[in-house]
Amino acid sequence: MNVKLSRCFIAVDDHDEALAFYRDVLGREVRNDVAFEGMRWVTVGSPAQPDVEIVLEPPAANPNASPADKKAMAELLAKGMLRGVIFSTDDCDATFERIRAVGGEVLQEPIDQPYGVRDCAFRDPAGNLLRFNQPRAR
Repeated sequence: MNVKLSRCFIAVDDHDEALAFYRDVLGREVRNDVAFEGMRWVTVGSPAQPDVEIVLEPPAANPNASPADKKAMAELLAKGMLRGVIFSTDDCDATFERIRAVGGEVLQEPIDQPYGVRDCAFRDPAGNLLRFNQPRAR
């Protein structure tokens, strides 16, 4: 049996702002941009990984969510408490400098971790945690 990751979902409150970050800063390509019933989903991915996509979705995309749940999701998103994604990079320091240079919100500068990677961390424009890992040579 072959099971592989296909998609992950990241909540965003402003798709245009998210696109400026994921497309223009991180170099993801836009694969889909869909409006449906007053909501919008944008799918982005790396040209190097054509079978893996990140879906940028509204924080309360579930049509069955109550108004209280939608409010709670929006509040959690604003605090950066919903989701996180870990990216792999071949140069953590260069990735860090590129994202910082365009005003990315730095959470952690590059550091060698005891579990074998050099990594750094940022928040995307919606507040989601993004880590960038580079495996260390052994």
